[in-house]
Amino acid sequence: MKWTRYGPDALLFQFADHTGDAAFAQGRAIVAELERRPPPGLREFVPAFTTLLIEFDPEEVPEPSRIAPELAARFEAASQSELPPAPIKEVPLIYDGPDLDRVAQVCHLTTAEVCRLHSDPIYKVYMLGFSPGFPYLGDLDSRLHTPRLASPRTRVPVGSVGIGGAHTGIYTVESPGGWNLIGHTALRIFDPRRAGAGQPWEAMFWLRHGDRVRFVRV
Repeated sequence: MKWTRYGPDALLFQFADHTGDAAFAQGRAIVAELERRPPPGLREFVPAFTTLLIEFDPEEVPEPSRIAPELAARFEAASQSELPPAPIKEVPLIYDGPDLDRVAQVCHLTTAEVCRLHSDPIYKVYMLGFSPGFPYLGDLDSRLHTPRLASPRTRVPVGSVGIGGAHTGIYTVESPGGWNLIGHTALRIFDPRRAGAGQPWEAMFWLRHGDRVRFVRV
């Protein structure tokens, strides 16, 4: 378990050297430990493929590096725990994206094969980022790995599902984007209206780190 300072108020922990099932399981276990016993002064944490960023309140924790060894030991122990698999969340998907035919050509497949290979796996939410709640999903079938667009679009509609390199993801808000768009979903992955009225702010995010996802063709 490696760690380094990340600015004056944050620590970056590296719990794995490579992405994959083992790193995914370790990340889930560490996040569970952090949620179960948050350290004093915790302001925010951000899990990623092989790292975990923790930001502290500088008034409560003026020197995060002093507690880093203790946290590293906790996370190292927690990373060995085995958690039950997360429930599978289904995302309805219409394969009608503007890049679907081109992805098929680049990958030397038919469009029907692209749709089948994309909808077959049960994906893991490795991290959220880029835009609010945007899920980086793996593991995409290697036959569908497609380079990002050379020139990103200035506008990608909300709900668009794309392929970027070795991952697939869902655009949660209208934004620029360089992934290959192969379809869209009407499901709101990110919706601020779900928070409030007694609901925690996390309710606006339909997916979280560690979730599992299956695309269901409609």
